[in-house]
Amino acid sequence: MNSRSIYREFYTKLIVATTVFIIILSFIFYGFTRATIYEEIKDEMIKDAQVIYRISYDVGTNQATFNVITSTNVFVDLVNVKNLTTTKFTEYKKGSETFVELLYPFNLSEHSFIKIVKNTTSHEKMLSRISNNLIFLIIGGAIMVILYALTISQTLLLPILQLTSKLSKMNENFLEEINIKNLPIEFHPLANSINSLTNRIKTFVKYQKELFIGSAHELKTPLAVMKLKNEVTLIKKRDIEKYEEVLRLNINSIDDMNKMITSFLDIGRQEGAQFEKPIEIDMIKYLEGKLKDYKLLTTQKNINLEFFTNTDEFFTIIQPTLVLQIIQNFVQNAIKFSPNDSTIKVYAKKKNDTLKISVLDEGSGIDENIDLFAPFKRVGNQAGAGLGLFLAKSAADALGAVIKIKNRKDGISGTVASVILYSNPTCKVGRKA
Repeated sequence: MNSRSIYREFYTKLIVATTVFIIILSFIFYGFTRATIYEEIKDEMIKDAQVIYRISYDVGTNQATFNVITSTNVFVDLVNVKNLTTTKFTEYKKGSETFVELLYPFNLSEHSFIKIVKNTTSHEKMLSRISNNLIFLIIGGAIMVILYALTISQTLLLPILQLTSKLSKMNENFLEEINIKNLPIEFHPLANSINSLTNRIKTFVKYQKELFIGSAHELKTPLAVMKLKNEVTLIKKRDIEKYEEVLRLNINSIDDMNKMITSFLDIGRQEGAQFEKPIEIDMIKYLEGKLKDYKLLTTQKNINLEFFTNTDEFFTIIQPTLVLQIIQNFVQNAIKFSPNDSTIKVYAKKKNDTLKISVLDEGSGIDENIDLFAPFKRVGNQAGAGLGLFLAKSAADALGAVIKIKNRKDGISGTVASVILYSNPTCKVGRKA
């Protein structure tokens, strides 16, 4: 398959278009010049015929007494022409010479016309010289167009080469934003898109490193504690209750590690869920169904789960598994950090082509200066791997959604976790949180 070249296509189309334009313009100029010259010739012949008519008609000249007038380039005679009642011009060629013939009415009752024939060979030679000059002009213009097209193509290609050079030097350890000040304004959207992608890659690489280091740390610490306890226990013989206590502590540590490993597996499953085929669903009905299931989780703490919406339906094409990870994490965190006998409110507000889903709890709130979406970030003393919000943020990025967590501003202690979904799946590219 032949690879396309924008550079080659641009200068080829520019050369062809400009050359055709020059040729068409030259033809128009030649045609206009020729028409102008012949119009002047015909006007002069009409004036000469009118003068001859006035002089000859006043003295009663007829065909027998009409004096034939000739000159170097003009021949005048009185002729009879039947079936003609108006002025008539005829252009013809005899040998290498060209002529224009005028028949001007003299006495229509006798079918007599003044015939004026003018030799236009000199004018044709002049037009021929103009035509030759135009050909040279076209050739010269085409050469200039080729040089201009190559130069302008290189100039337009320069910003692309700069971007390519900049991108080719980037890797996961060197991600630098492109300075748009040195680029033409037409390239600003492209540079901004690349910068946005670069920032997302930076965040992804940062989180992946944190995830790798954190995973090793989270698993190494309980293993080290288990090893130390076992070694201390084996230093000397102890009562069977001491051995049972150590075994129970080991089992608890193993359970914690198992939860951690499950969270790691969730990250792998989420990457697979990103390739899930999007389907059209009504998010309002979807939320209502899921919240009914979540009410079972609130019974232990006697928490009231309420749902509010300003619309009956909101259809969107989306991956349900990714949406579920976000909503489930919001609700589970709200239940985890809310006190007993409190209320969790879930809002679904439609605005234009967006649906904002918010989960409000009555917990202790958060420190908004901490990046809660980073892996292994924990709030309070609640148990957990600290990967829930990291998974929710990754799912939101995959959906092109906007996700935020802030403290409540309505005078009630607690947090507001929100996500904005879009009804048009083509709108999700380039969205920023």
